[in-house]
Amino acid sequence: MDLTVEENLNFYARVFGTTLHENYDLIRDVYGQIEPFKKRLAGKLSGGMKQKLALSCALIHRPRVLILDEPTTGVDAVSRREFWDLLKQIQNEGITVVVATPYMDEAEMCDRVGFLHKGRLLDLAVPAHLGKQQEDMVVLQSEGNPYPLLNKVRELPNCRGAWLFGNSLHIRVKAGSTGSDLVRSIRAWGRDDVRVSLEKPGIEDLFMGLLDEQNPEGRQHG
Repeated sequence: MDLTVEENLNFYARVFGTTLHENYDLIRDVYGQIEPFKKRLAGKLSGGMKQKLALSCALIHRPRVLILDEPTTGVDAVSRREFWDLLKQIQNEGITVVVATPYMDEAEMCDRVGFLHKGRLLDLAVPAHLGKQQEDMVVLQSEGNPYPLLNKVRELPNCRGAWLFGNSLHIRVKAGSTGSDLVRSIRAWGRDDVRVSLEKPGIEDLFMGLLDEQNPEGRQHG
């Protein structure tokens, strides 16, 4: 049978041999947002409120490490932002927070980020340092659909790899060449509908670059 918000919290508190009152200071900021609905059945909550209830239940016994698996999947953008603000507050309480997320903007909010692919750790880094030591990459924008240009770009001798990124192409520069060389190669096509620029790679670009390193044939895949 479904439990109310309050009943769920009391249940988890009893499981861990504590009480809601004992650790209320820790969960106040999280639970305070759903406490007005404490008599509501958990199944009747919105996605964001369910996640806050789950977080409150996980914190009720003040764990040393909190592990969350894609906690904001299916949650609206505002609730995602609020959830991460809450995680930062929890971290300030001395609790280590480990989060798995498919959202790169969330990964950038962490102190350290590990890039995983098919169960393998590709790299572990500090987000604030990512990209600072990386070569500029070339960004190609087209007035039309850039996809037909993908293979054309990959055939350039100074292209190390390229992929679609929204309505643009992000292009890595081959070792021994420069971004300026690649820009000149593209401009030599003489197409007025194509614009190119040099930019620092973002966290998603770095992840795609790591996949290229793991897969020498990566340039052949979209």
